[in-house]
Amino acid sequence: MRHRLVLQARNPIADGGGGQGGDPWAAPVTVAAVWGRLEPLSGNERLHAMQLESRVSHRITIRYRPGVTAGMRLVLGTRHFNIRTVMDVEERRRRLQLLCEEGVAT
Repeated sequence: MRHRLVLQARNPIADGGGGQGGDPWAAPVTVAAVWGRLEPLSGNERLHAMQLESRVSHRITIRYRPGVTAGMRLVLGTRHFNIRTVMDVEERRRRLQLLCEEGVAT
């Protein structure tokens, strides 16, 4: 585990009418800085809104940390990894495997 990653959560912005609006990633909440191992798994490109968009899937392994959920993201420099799946390896609370998608935040 040689990469220093920043774990972030969305910060919903109130729209003034009792709901949420705006970009929840405009001012994310930093949860922790963690060490992890990045493994690229696959990549693809697609046409979205008349622009070519590339996405890469990664498996990121970190030490066990409670509260990590799908919908959070990891940041490494200018790269953003959106967490899609969280798995407790061997159900022993030692390591988490995060299946992530690099690219546009959703």
